[in-house]
Amino acid sequence: MSRVLVLRHHLEDHPGLIGEAFRSRGFNLDVIMMDHAQEAPELDGYDVLVVLGSKCSVYDPEVVANWFGREIEILEKARSLDLAVLGICFGAQALCVLHGGRVVLADSPEIGWFEIEQLNDSGVATGPWFEYHFDRCELPSSAQVWARSPSAVQAFAIGRHVGVQFHPEVDHLQLKDWFDADDQDPREFGVDAVALLQETERLTPSARLRAHELVDHFLRYVGL
Repeated sequence: MSRVLVLRHHLEDHPGLIGEAFRSRGFNLDVIMMDHAQEAPELDGYDVLVVLGSKCSVYDPEVVANWFGREIEILEKARSLDLAVLGICFGAQALCVLHGGRVVLADSPEIGWFEIEQLNDSGVATGPWFEYHFDRCELPSSAQVWARSPSAVQAFAIGRHVGVQFHPEVDHLQLKDWFDADDQDPREFGVDAVALLQETERLTPSARLRAHELVDHFLRYVGL
């Protein structure tokens, strides 16, 4: 049985629609917390590593000192093992840093559902995809850009590592858990959290289809 290791950074984070897609394709998922208290996981026996998002920034010195440095070590081990990696939002930014790129504060945040532009015949659906980020990737030259929006690179590939800035895992249940934990950010940026949750519930069926298509595309690309 094929296996996926999922790294999450908060208790309210779930693999959601992406986890559902992997399971429906015969993968077993192990979900572990990645924080200052968690020992680095072993990667032996896994076929895919998925790294979820985070409220933190990859360039926050305290985050780097507490646990992000160990996460980069995990990703470096994945690279040495030629392990397929799917990085989501913060996970994509971690891949950017791993491969020599930079992550910087974006000119404007993206919170909500956005269409994206497909590039290089990548096959990534134009969306809408759920976005919740304040930083953006400045990719290394080794990266192939798969999609972008006016604000940020939205998908890229480097070898068997794929990063997406958007959140393909998000359904209305995941978003509710996020807002139950903290809905300060959307309110600060003028986003109506109740309306966004209602919109997300309406869009979840189509988002589920796109998430499954993205997993299929990822698996074809990495040869699984």
